Amino acid sequence: MSSQDKMLTRIGGLLRQAESTDNEHEAEAFLAAAQKLATRSSIDLAVARAHIAHRERRPTPVQRVIPIGEPGKKGLRTYVQLFVAIASANDVRCDVARTSTTVYAYGFDTDIDTCEALYTSLLIQMVRASDQYIKSGSYRSATTEKLVTETRWGRSVQRKVKAPVAAVTARLNFQMAFAARVGQRLAEVKAEVETEAVRSESEGIVPTGTALALRNKELELTDFYGRTSEARGTWRGPQASAGFSAAARRAGDRAGRAARLGNSPELGAARGQLARGAE
Repeated sequence: MSSQDKMLTRIGGLLRQAESTDNEHEAEAFLAAAQKLATRSSIDLAVARAHIAHRERRPTPVQRVIPIGEPGKKGLRTYVQLFVAIASANDVRCDVARTSTTVYAYGFDTDIDTCEALYTSLLIQMVRASDQYIKSGSYRSATTEKLVTETRWGRSVQRKVKAPVAAVTARLNFQMAFAARVGQRLAEVKAEVETEAVRSESEGIVPTGTALALRNKELELTDFYGRTSEARGTWRGPQASAGFSAAARRAGDRAGRAARLGNSPELGAARGQLARGAE
């Protein structure tokens, strides 16, 4: 079994442990452990890339198509937000199809593999948690402000009115907050692991060159992305055009904090125009 396969097997074991526990603190610990393992593997690979013998095939960045969903499916932008958040914490850059049906990931194979494994596990949790929130009916007690246009003395005047929160508004706000919280958690783990790695190197615990290898990896990926990407503009993330719900955001944030990892079936996709995602 290759080192890449061993790494993915170990991450998969942590994901299964996270899914099997009902204790949110244990689930979060398993998630953190999975991300730490992935980040540490990425660091080790970066160091190896910097020292690989010229006679060996040197790993290089690749572009991979990530299916998100069929055209017209609701909520695809929040699905993309989740993938982009995971990618940002794993040294992968993204372009997003205009229809949000597809993400084009740029990075090293092992990093993209990690993103797909985490995304598959977290997507089902996000969808399930938002379904439960909607079914609970708690969103119905909240209100949101909407702009309405009225005609007064022959002129159009806009004013804000309070209105009940629609289910679609609550779901979108819930999932946006969930994805944002998961992204923040993974980013914090990544920063912690990289800081520990550089500190350990300075103390002579790990091989030298970690900080330089990480920097070289970043430069190589930046160069590859600049040469390969055909995206125009910047992906701006999901917009709750139907309205804003503070209650749904709070509920989604809580679910993101306690997210358990699981498995999800692959979703379909279609190619379309691209925008640059978060880097």
